[in-house]
Amino acid sequence: MAEISLEEAERCNYNRQNQLKAFDETKSGVKGLVDSGLSKVPKIFINQQLKLERNNIQKQEPLTSINGGIPIIDLTRLDEDPDLRRGIVETVGEACEKWGFFQVINHGIPVTTLDAMIDGIRGFHEQENETKKEYYCRDYTRKVNYNSNFDLYWAETTNWRDTLTCVMAPRQPLPQELPIICRDILIEYSNEVMKLGQTLLGLMSEALGLKRGYMEEIGCGEGLFMVGHYYPPCPEPELTLGTSSHTDSGFFTVLLQDQIGGLQVLHQNQWLDVDFIHGALVLNLGDMMQLISNDKFKSVHHRVLTNKRGPRISIASFFRTHLPPENASRLYGPIKELVSEENPPLFRETTIKDFVSSYYSKALDSSTLQYLRL
Repeated sequence: MAEISLEEAERCNYNRQNQLKAFDETKSGVKGLVDSGLSKVPKIFINQQLKLERNNIQKQEPLTSINGGIPIIDLTRLDEDPDLRRGIVETVGEACEKWGFFQVINHGIPVTTLDAMIDGIRGFHEQENETKKEYYCRDYTRKVNYNSNFDLYWAETTNWRDTLTCVMAPRQPLPQELPIICRDILIEYSNEVMKLGQTLLGLMSEALGLKRGYMEEIGCGEGLFMVGHYYPPCPEPELTLGTSSHTDSGFFTVLLQDQIGGLQVLHQNQWLDVDFIHGALVLNLGDMMQLISNDKFKSVHHRVLTNKRGPRISIASFFRTHLPPENASRLYGPIKELVSEENPPLFRETTIKDFVSSYYSKALDSSTLQYLRL
């Protein structure tokens, strides 16, 4: 049976599932649509809520502001001066409680490595289509995948992005499993991010009044899942999102983004821009961090706008719970040292298996924590 194009599916009034299938079977992602000369956003990408929001902006105060006061934390000399460390711990704690989002500078990863990582992900997505197609798959038991929208077939709206995903810890892929065009930088950058993750977990542990190694000891830094997003230029950015509003599922995420912009965080019911700072990394907390901190640290909604400029490149490194089968029954709930009669647990415990199953049974923009709340 001959495959049909997305445009043909729309012209023939096929239902959404058929249009999604036509898009998926091209194995070319959103970039393939743009490369074909597409001048309008296909229906599967149109976000009705965004259209409504854009229409209402004219009647409201502006919804964005320059960096919106999002904390920027300098990690210079972190382990050289105890007084300086105490100040950084306090700042990290405040950012985790009030924002769930902050940027770190002077974090120890060379800017040359960050720039090479951006170039590596751009290189993967801009190589010949036939080469990329070797990795195009929706089998998430594989360590390396390339596709567009992991929730393509059950999300209400398709996002304007393509993604390379790599499970980099606790067991790194064999080098030959990684795309050759970005193999070396993926390994180098993931090793650097794992070290930074240990530092950040130490700061967050101390900010909760726990010993420095507490979160690392309970496995918060074991799993690293890296995704290299590619957001092609969009002909009608007012109609679709690069990434829908969502919270992350894991403990925390370290994000490297380029200068194109588009990342926004929801703070006090306003969408604020997370501006590009060359050499900085963005950190945001995930649902598991809110769970174990018993609501003290916040996992907040964020999204990515589309742009006529582009492409936008970002690399998200998720310190997450999706560990090998032998750890699937590990229980996570509010940390015992943080609960008391005056501060009772707000969530029930969950196994990693149940938590992950719940996350992948819903669309990206649906709540994960709600079913655990007591």
